[in-house]
This record gives sequence, structure tokens and C-alpha cells, in this order.
Amino acid sequence: MGEAVLLPGSCCHPRGAASGRAEPAGCRMSLTSTAPATSVAQAFFCLLLCIPRGSCCPPSCQCTERAGAKAVLCSSRHLEEIPRDIPRDVVFLKLDANSITRIPGNAFGHLSHLEEIDLSGNAIEKIDGAAFKGVAAGLRSLDLSGNRIRSIPKEALLALKAKLRLANNPWHCECALQEVLWEARLDPDSVRDITCHTAPREEYVGKPLLQVLDAGVNFCSVRQRTTDVAMFVTMFGWFAMVIVYVICYVRHNREDSCRHGHYPSSLPSAPGRADTTSTAL
Repeated sequence: MGEAVLLPGSCCHPRGAASGRAEPAGCRMSLTSTAPATSVAQAFFCLLLCIPRGSCCPPSCQCTERAGAKAVLCSSRHLEEIPRDIPRDVVFLKLDANSITRIPGNAFGHLSHLEEIDLSGNAIEKIDGAAFKGVAAGLRSLDLSGNRIRSIPKEALLALKAKLRLANNPWHCECALQEVLWEARLDPDSVRDITCHTAPREEYVGKPLLQVLDAGVNFCSVRQRTTDVAMFVTMFGWFAMVIVYVICYVRHNREDSCRHGHYPSSLPSAPGRADTTSTAL
């Protein structure tokens, strides 16, 4: 009597019912009467079928198609980091409403077909400068709104051609954010929601960054003036040290000269010279 054996499905998550597409033949769950060794061989054959074709789906996500392109939907799945087993042929990636705290370098570098990323509504605080390396050219939309981002390396965003959404983050208004606002492609519908949570001056706090810049404020020039002042103070400190050293050096030499000038006059006269003087008299 044959035994029912369930082939492992961790490599190729069965999504035929959700996506309306049939699973690859080597990835279906099937009943068989083969021996355990044969089952292992079939499971290995499943891996060979799935991995190269990029059809594997993260266990906590749903993989489907949208307008003929693969979409990976991982919304509201309590994720704390970006899944590592995202299919290589994904075009639309939704990671919104999770608990992701950071985007490491080269996080999406292997996803060469990626066009849209939704990371809104997470707890992202840190973004590496090379976070979007490898997808900068093809990415069309990037949503980072509703996170905990205070600052971001400008090199992480300025290389992107994607439309950016950065609203509803506790931004620290500074030169890097100003350069992003000037040079990056921001979504016009969300740019007014980029608000200064903290700023170099209290009067800017709570105001939209665009409003502050329209008032003539230039955070980059403020940073330049701060650098110039720090350099001036440093140079003045060195100059003062040199002056003090020169004064001490001159005073020390003058004291030595005075000491050596009084020293010969205080010595007793030589005996031979005294006798000669008395004889001459």
C-alpha cells in the first residue's frame, strides 16, 4: 500500500489559488508511493526548478501579478527587516505597515526589475548611503512616508530617478535635507508635508520645510558660516599660542642676559693684578 508523501513547499510557496496561476509542475504538492530517497530527490528537483526562475515567494508575503508584472505584497506582516528571499523578477514591492527599522546597504541590489517600493508606515530610522544601489536607474516610485527618519545621506536619494514621498517623518532640517528637496524628484502632493521636527533655530520648528526655504532661509549657508567661525576660532587660538610663546622666549632670554651681565662685577679682583697695582704706586 503506497504511503502519502507531501513534498516540501518551503522553496516554492503554493500561491496558485491566490494569484490565479498554476504552480510549476515540480513545485506542486502531490501524493506518491515512492520511497523516502525518491522524495528527497523530487524535493531537490523542486529547488532546481524554482530558484533559477525566481518564482519563490517569502513565507510571510503574497506573490501575484499586476499588469503582467510580478508583485510581492508584504503589507502588515509584522516584519522587522526587509525579507532576503524576494523573487529576483519582482517589479512591485509593498513592505508598508510593518516594523522595519533600517534599510541596509545594497538591500535591493539583486532586484534588477524593481520599479516601485512602498516602505511607508514602518519604523525606519536609519538609511544607508548605498541602500538603493543597483536599482537607482530603474526605480520609478519610492514611498518612505510615515516613518521615523530624522536625517538621510543625500547620496542615498540624489542618485534616484524615482518619485519620492518623504512626508510625515520627524525631520531635522539641515543642509542635506535641503539639497534633497532641491535636487530630488519629490512627489508634489506630499512635499508640503515635510515638516521641521527639529531645526538649528527654534522659530523653524513645526513649520513645513518648503515654507522655511521660501522665506529665504539657507541651511547650507548656515553650515558654511558655522564652519568658517570654527576655523577662525582655531586659527586665532594658534596665533595666540605663538604670541605667548614668543613673549615668554624673549623674556626668558632677557633675564638670562641680565643675570650674566651682573655676574662678573660681583666677583673679587684677581690677586696678581692687585699686587701689580700696589707696586706701581
